[in-house]
Amino acid sequence: MQHPFIGDLSELSLDEVQEKISQLTKNLSYIYRTGNSHLAGQMQMAIESYKAEATKRLDAMYKKQNIKDRIKIEKSDEI
Repeated sequence: MQHPFIGDLSELSLDEVQEKISQLTKNLSYIYRTGNSHLAGQMQMAIESYKAEATKRLDAMYKKQNIKDRIKIEKSDEI
């Protein structure tokens, strides 16, 4: 589930998105140690928002590179 207060992430670079995921994950471990489950839930939603954006961009990059067309697997009779 995406966090409702996170705005448009398309303006950030992929590196910025990944850095934000890293920062939020560090903050989440601190929040777990404090025992604040409500804030932890909000932080998890924020992380999911950034992860979804990163996944969307990486999928677009892979699709653009046509990786499937470049990988050829040939069947060999040798065992």
